[in-house]
Amino acid sequence: MGLILVIGLAVGLTVVLIGLSRKKGEKPAKTKRSEALSSPEKSKGKGNGPTDYRTYSYTVAEYGFIATMAGGLLFIIGYVFYQSIIMALLFAAVGFFFPKVYRKQRIQKRQDALSRQFQQALFSLSTSLVAGRSIENAFVEVVKDLSLIYPDPNTMIIKELEIINKRVANREPIEIAIEDFSKRAGVEDITNFTDVFMTCKRTGGDLIEVIRRTSTMISEKFEIQQEISVMVAQKKFESNAITLAPVLMVGMLSYSSPEYMKPLYSWANFGPVVMTISLAIILGSFWLCQRIMNIKV
Repeated sequence: MGLILVIGLAVGLTVVLIGLSRKKGEKPAKTKRSEALSSPEKSKGKGNGPTDYRTYSYTVAEYGFIATMAGGLLFIIGYVFYQSIIMALLFAAVGFFFPKVYRKQRIQKRQDALSRQFQQALFSLSTSLVAGRSIENAFVEVVKDLSLIYPDPNTMIIKELEIINKRVANREPIEIAIEDFSKRAGVEDITNFTDVFMTCKRTGGDLIEVIRRTSTMISEKFEIQQEISVMVAQKKFESNAITLAPVLMVGMLSYSSPEYMKPLYSWANFGPVVMTISLAIILGSFWLCQRIMNIKV
């Protein structure tokens, strides 16, 4: 019964903290800084320069939500393994550092989405060049074509192409504008295309063939990535289930048979030491499984 009350308290505290974080995120909505933070995609946008896709800035609500959810989960795990409010609170405090770890996944996810959108842009660009348009006019037509595929005007690739077109309209060389986009994107495919594009512009290479081959290579890369993700999807689910199973088993046994589990919570019997070693093995196994299944093409 005590465990249920503690879990209910943790969940209630999580909900309260989420509500407070959202309120804090809404208060400065009228300031210019809050407008820049209102959407990670728009950070460093109008008034603050183009978006740097190598970094990611949380909003107050996002940071609060991720930290409290991670803290609440760690609080439950800490209490299940140690039956101590102090240890549970120490575990929960670690949750406030989780957004920094999760930021890398957000950056990678956004870069992957940008790379897929860039592939569509290359297909459209190749078609425009085959029709006889200049490279500058082809980029203008690409924006129109992509607007049909991505109705949202805030789509990353559309915003970036609009920036390139504006810089070209201001008499800036297109290769400089594309190079700047490549540096901010931090995506290997875009970087490789930019290098070849700049070389072709300087030496008079076949841009149409380069763009066609680049788009084909990116498409094949995505197909391989999808095949791999399908193959490891079941293994990822099994890994998560195996990691969660010991926590559920310890929680059920401590609730249904407290006398049976009592030695594991007694310092006289070195129970917490055994629990710590077991928890370390579980976390280490989970980390190792994630590393093994993180296959990059």
